[in-house]
Amino acid sequence: MSRFKTIDDLDVTGKRVLLRVDFNLPMRDGQVTDRTRIERALPTIEALSARGARLILLSHLGRPKGARKPELSLRPVAEALSDSLGGRPVAFAEDCVGEAAQVSVQALGDGELALLENLRFHAGEEAGDAAFADALAALGDIYVNDAFSAAHRAHASVTGLAGLLPAAAGRQMQAELEHLGRALNDPRRPLAALVGGAKISTKLDLLGHLVTKVEMLAIGGGMANTFLNALGVAVGASLCEHDMAETAREIVETARRAGCDIVLPSDAVVAATLEAGTAAETISVKAVPADRMILDIGPATAEHLAKRLAECRTLVWNGPLGAFEVPPFDAGTSAVAQAAARLTREAGMMSVAGGGDTVAALARASVLQDFTYVSTAGGAFLEWLEGKTLPGVAALEAAADGS
Repeated sequence: MSRFKTIDDLDVTGKRVLLRVDFNLPMRDGQVTDRTRIERALPTIEALSARGARLILLSHLGRPKGARKPELSLRPVAEALSDSLGGRPVAFAEDCVGEAAQVSVQALGDGELALLENLRFHAGEEAGDAAFADALAALGDIYVNDAFSAAHRAHASVTGLAGLLPAAAGRQMQAELEHLGRALNDPRRPLAALVGGAKISTKLDLLGHLVTKVEMLAIGGGMANTFLNALGVAVGASLCEHDMAETAREIVETARRAGCDIVLPSDAVVAATLEAGTAAETISVKAVPADRMILDIGPATAEHLAKRLAECRTLVWNGPLGAFEVPPFDAGTSAVAQAAARLTREAGMMSVAGGGDTVAALARASVLQDFTYVSTAGGAFLEWLEGKTLPGVAALEAAADGS
């Protein structure tokens, strides 16, 4: 049973619906260069519009820090959204509160939509200011949050609105919460986690939480070097947090007590420089020369991980296993990603992945569509995996409890 309401619980016909989306999109020369977040919001937009809602879209873009910056205007996003909707008109308001916003909202008919200007042009948004939340709430009758990627922020449009209007989760928010909940809180076991990235210092909370939840934790990327070093393996010139050795050993001991098997690379692809086309070789992690860097897991490690994943029913993945942006150091991550995708398709394994680099690595391996769910939420996805309470989710749950 969901602890939050969804749009299926709402009567939206003829109602003004404030829809919090995340249209913090990459831009170049005033044009949107990646519409992924627009595409993911379409199911909620189309469902509410089809039921006669008067949609008022709220979003931030960049970090204007409470100042109006023309280069961070959402106007180009309104044009991109209209195009993604097959040319449907999308009104644009020059502000998200005040007269400009009111005029745009009042002009809406049933099923029509407007995008309001960047929320972060007002300092009250990031400050979670109650007066700013009140001003936003005055524009609507119902609040829907479809921006899981902003759910870890206690901002006015994320937490404040949920306490002022009848509130529910949009389709994307619902999908994120249901998939992540199934993956970590009620998984089919054995449960495995793949964690990569550069430094364990940035993922201490994640590692500490996962070793108490999963049966197997595979560690790759630069952070694997820190663990290898902590266990007495020389890693040459590799990226390594030598000052985190004791912390790494503590994590290993916590995992042992919890019955979690930590899997580290047994072989690695090494090179003198991180450059495309540079001379590289595959060697045992116990034979890394002093002047070489570990830049990817080796094929034996990738094959071992594939075999271990075949024993699992659920997988959560955050972080690439090597320097995947630079070939040939993408081979390890791609091989494991393809194995996980195959197990998802053919063996029914539930696979949930997230984080910006992770999404890019899976896209490079051409497996994005094969995973059970891939989150584009970034920081919110990471904090969820860390076991933290997300303010935006808590606000929706509180709204459901109080209704």
